Amino acid sequence: MAFSHPRTPVAKCLHMVRLGELTSRSELIKATGLSQPTITRAVSALIGAGYISERSDLARSHGRGRPTVPIELAEPHAVHAGVSVGTESTYIALFDLKGRTLRSIDLQLPVARMHQDDLIQHIMAALNRLTASVHRQLATVGVTASGTVTADGRVTAPNLGWENVDFGPQMREQFSVPVQVSSVSAAIVGSEMQSSRRLEPPSVLALFADDSIACAVTTPTGVEPVGVYRDDLTTQGLLDGIGEASIRTLEAAVTDAKFQTLSRPALDRRARGLGQLVGELCQQHSPATVVIAGSAFIDDPLAPAPFAQAVRETAGRQVDLRVLPTHREMVRDIARAAALDLVLTQPLAVAAA
Repeated sequence: MAFSHPRTPVAKCLHMVRLGELTSRSELIKATGLSQPTITRAVSALIGAGYISERSDLARSHGRGRPTVPIELAEPHAVHAGVSVGTESTYIALFDLKGRTLRSIDLQLPVARMHQDDLIQHIMAALNRLTASVHRQLATVGVTASGTVTADGRVTAPNLGWENVDFGPQMREQFSVPVQVSSVSAAIVGSEMQSSRRLEPPSVLALFADDSIACAVTTPTGVEPVGVYRDDLTTQGLLDGIGEASIRTLEAAVTDAKFQTLSRPALDRRARGLGQLVGELCQQHSPATVVIAGSAFIDDPLAPAPFAQAVRETAGRQVDLRVLPTHREMVRDIARAAALDLVLTQPLAVAAA
């Protein structure tokens, strides 16, 4: 399952060190609740794998006993690739362990009109170019796509014309590294988990509303998809509801002044429908925060207000809502989350691969 909480002592220590600047073994004991011997073994394993390093030059003495030696994230030579497959554009980036973007590229590809093998070949060629430009070893690849993704990484996305598309085998053969595939909504939740300083952060529900509708929520073990079957709330469902042949895109529905008497009521109905859907999901899952993303919110600046009102009315309470404000921010965040998931949850396995 993609995007689990840090479970092992090694993963917990790496999570805390990665999000801080300098820390120490004693601070890790307090942050994780683990014993001193367990922390000592975990830190030694992370140092041995090259993920963290000691700063002996900053050692602090506290009277008798051994001085406190701070530890920090090292600069591993490896990089991690994230791929966010979109309808018309696919974002590919390389990240370091801190999550900093080292290289990125946008491939303008009409994915829905391409054979899946052709798309995979384009992605692999772009990844080869990016990794060659940084002269660093590729350690993991994470791919996100709309639609639903099975536990073994097969993608079904009607908006892309995909059914059980398997990215893994070709990319594993090409790069000889672990490859993991996840849905957009799961990656949004995963991004929230990776950036939280808490090992078990408050629950998060993510809704992605675009050419497709997808939802995921945190659970005690990680991230689980939530089945949402509302084609009427997709972009195509909106356009079908407007029923005007000259309005073929969401942008036209939002901006075409000639047809605002038709399109604006339909846009507001969609926003309220999405809000009612999220309100119902909040009743079922009780998340602390709801993160929303996709063109339904990004490209229609009037949508958030009726959406938020419908969420509150349906949920029967105030809900902490957060919108990913731009498409660029969303694809970068989910590509980063997908790229780093395996190394953050299974660091020693990735180092040994």
